[in-house]
Amino acid sequence: MKTIKVEELRAGVMFNKPVFIDSENILLPANIPLRDKDIERLKKWNIKSVQTEGEAVTEAASKRGSGPLAESLRMGPNAELLTKYVEMVKTVEDLFRSLERDGKHSTTELNSKMDEFIQIVEDHPDQLIAFTLQKRLKAPQSAMSAVNCTIFSLVIGQNLKLPGHRLSQLAFGGLLHDLGMTKVPSAVLDKQGDLTPEEAEQIHTHATSSYSIIVKTLGYPEEVGQIGLQHHERWDGKGYPSGLSGKGIALAARIVSVADAFEAMVRDRPYRNPMIGYQAMKQLLNDNSRRFDSEILKIFVKAMGIYPIGSIVLMSDGSIGRVERIHSDAPLRPVIQLLVDKHGRRLSGEQSRKIDLLEEKSLFIARAIGPKEANETTQ
Repeated sequence: MKTIKVEELRAGVMFNKPVFIDSENILLPANIPLRDKDIERLKKWNIKSVQTEGEAVTEAASKRGSGPLAESLRMGPNAELLTKYVEMVKTVEDLFRSLERDGKHSTTELNSKMDEFIQIVEDHPDQLIAFTLQKRLKAPQSAMSAVNCTIFSLVIGQNLKLPGHRLSQLAFGGLLHDLGMTKVPSAVLDKQGDLTPEEAEQIHTHATSSYSIIVKTLGYPEEVGQIGLQHHERWDGKGYPSGLSGKGIALAARIVSVADAFEAMVRDRPYRNPMIGYQAMKQLLNDNSRRFDSEILKIFVKAMGIYPIGSIVLMSDGSIGRVERIHSDAPLRPVIQLLVDKHGRRLSGEQSRKIDLLEEKSLFIARAIGPKEANETTQ
C-alpha cells in the first residue's frame, strides 16, 4: 500500500485501484474521480493520509479492462449510477460513524439524497441489482449492506405500486432497520461459532434499539421506526421481539425482511463465500411461509428472476452467458448475453450475441456458476 497525504489530493484525480481511509473503510472506488467534498470530509475527520495499491490514471486509462473474460463477466452500472451509489454508501457510513461516536447525527444530507435515489432505483433497477451482486466495490460492509437492502426493498415496493410516501418510508426503513446493531459488541457480531444464549439475546435487542434510534434520535416517523422494530418478526409468529404473525406485521417490515434475508445470503463474509444469486433465491423459495409472506416472495421473484440480473449461467449446450433481462412471467427463461460458446471460446464484440430463451426453445439454463468456474471453463 502506498500512502498519500491528504494535502496532496486534488479534486478530479482518480486511481486504478480503490483508495482506503484505513484497512476497513474505502474513500474512493477504482476509476471514480475524487471530489472536493471527499477531501473536505477527510479534513473534517482529521485524517492526514490515505492508502492505495493503485496509480493515478487518466479517464481513458480507467476504462481499460483486465482481460477479455474478466471484463465481459462484469456487469455494473454506468459511471453516473456508480457515483450515486457510492455517494449513498458514504452518506450512510457517515451516519453510522456519528451515531457510534456521538450518539447523534444530522439527517439533512440523507434526506436530500433519498428522493433522487428512489427515482434512480425505479429508472435503473436491473443495473443496480446487477451491481449489488457483482461485488465490484470494497466499502464498509454495514453501510453497503444497508444501501443494497434499500435497493431490494424498493424493487419490491415499486412492483407492489406503493404510493410515493410509502415508498419513501420503505426506503428509509430499509436503510436504517439495522441501526440497533451499532449497540451490539463487535465481539458478538463477528463471532464465527454458535452464540451463547446471552449473546443471542444481545443480538435480539437490536430491533428495539433500531426503533429507538430511528424515531427518538433521528426523528423519523413511527412508520419508519416500525420497520426497524418488526423486520425480524416471522410470518409464523416465531420471530422477535413481539412474536407478531401474518398481516399483524407491518407490510413494509415484511418487505424489508425478505430484502434483508436475500442481501445477507449474497453478502461477502470473512468466513464463507457469498451465495450465488440463484442459490439465495432458491433458499428463499423453500421457506414455505415460515419466515416470510409468500405474496411478497412472489413479487420479489417476479422482479428479480430465479436467476437474478447479472448472474453467470451455464447453458444446456455448454456455453456460458450472463443474465441481462428478466421475463417476469417466465423467470426461468431470461435474456442471456452469450460470453463463451459451446466450444469454450470467449466471445466479444460482434461475436457475442443476446439469446432470448423464450424464443430459443432448444436451450435452457443448466445451472448458475461463479466467475471462477467460468474462467476455468474457457480456453
